[in-house]
Amino acid sequence: MKIIINENASLQEPEIIINCPRITSQLAAIISQLHVMDLKITGTENGQTYILDAADILFIDTADKRTFLYTQSNVYESSLRLYELEEKLYPSGFIRANKSCILNFNHIKSIKADIDGRLLITMNNSEKLFISRQYAPLLKKKLEGK
Repeated sequence: MKIIINENASLQEPEIIINCPRITSQLAAIISQLHVMDLKITGTENGQTYILDAADILFIDTADKRTFLYTQSNVYESSLRLYELEEKLYPSGFIRANKSCILNFNHIKSIKADIDGRLLITMNNSEKLFISRQYAPLLKKKLEGK
């Protein structure tokens, strides 16, 4: 892979152009990382609203009709529903784990097969999550770079 960087002080913002014969799984991963770096999500904690980088979110889950964003050190509440966050974050490497959780593929530490076709995921913060049988094929596709 050839990387060319041209500095131009007259540009208002960075511009990334990818020239390739076809998009490979490696390029798709790079594009996904670029998308997530630029994406912001708001979350509240103790009555204050914070602007979070999507890349810092490890996983998102719901409980009692409330949606929570988990980072390495904090938990924030979101006003968005899980399906809305899934639609917004899917192009950035987030995948559905089960009916009440989506996770950031880039923060997975390890994967272990569990009973009944489920997968046990350990996140970078050592949190353990299950991927249901229904969503396990999506993770396997993602691992294959598809």
